Amino acid sequence: MNLESKMERVINGSYKNMTGILVRKNNSTVYERYYNGCSAENKIHVASVTKSIMSALFGIAIDQGYIKSVDQKVLEFFPDYQIPKGEKTIQQVTIQDMLMMTAPYKYKSEPYQKVMSGEHWTNDALNLLGGKRKSGEFIYSAMIGTHLLSGILVKATEQSVLEFARKNLFDPLEIELKGDISLCSEEANLEFLKATDRNGWVVDPEGVNTAAWGITLTPMDMAKIGELYLKEGLWNGRQLISKEWITKSTKVHSKWGKLLYGYLWWIMDESEHSYAALGQGGNVIYVNAKKELVVAITSLYKDNAQDRMVLIKKYIEPMVEKN
Repeated sequence: MNLESKMERVINGSYKNMTGILVRKNNSTVYERYYNGCSAENKIHVASVTKSIMSALFGIAIDQGYIKSVDQKVLEFFPDYQIPKGEKTIQQVTIQDMLMMTAPYKYKSEPYQKVMSGEHWTNDALNLLGGKRKSGEFIYSAMIGTHLLSGILVKATEQSVLEFARKNLFDPLEIELKGDISLCSEEANLEFLKATDRNGWVVDPEGVNTAAWGITLTPMDMAKIGELYLKEGLWNGRQLISKEWITKSTKVHSKWGKLLYGYLWWIMDESEHSYAALGQGGNVIYVNAKKELVVAITSLYKDNAQDRMVLIKKYIEPMVEKN
């Protein structure tokens, strides 16, 4: 049994929630498969892969002068926010703290369900920021804290996140996102997580696109983003993102135990300059600059899904190298 056949058997046995996989090398697709009744046209909610796309949008916003630098304080963008009495830490939190997941919060476990049942996610996220911790400790914000980045982008560009993304990233890459997706109940949210036919980007009750989750993409959409990073921001002769931002955002800035983190990208191997956007359930954009390889995987929502990086390192990379 060859390596490709072995991988197919492993996918069918251990990665049953996978919907698509696309492997690109040297500007060509070298492997492509679809599962669970899906095809190349099905867009899947890619969960926290959204965060890495937000990182790209912040690079573009800085390149275009909407944001001065990652050193700007978060509260500069929310001048009307009433700082709680005695709260000092929040005043020092920067955009870089948010991108590195080293912003301080007033909780041990992110109360996302409570916030998401309310009407003012951005303000509620600001109320959770700060406290007795100091910036610098890695605290992963799965959903709510990271949402502040959308609020910052809206304030800075005076556009919706989706509008800004379409103009500067999605349209040049020929990625179609039809519009905003509103989820008005827990049932609607659960249906969205399982859907294979939604096209858009989730918004909060105030119409702000979510920063930490909520985008639906095909494997090819994701592969294009990966290839844009592999090409250091250059696409069809146009510099969509500066080379400097690509380099800066995909190097190590913070650590969570043995896990390495850049600006909303997970750093997999510094020696190979490999990094990944990782979303719950097994959604992945993996870029290996040394091997000039991009892997895109979409998957349906599933808790405790099998680690796709094991599949990539054990099967996909050896298969591509052999061929």
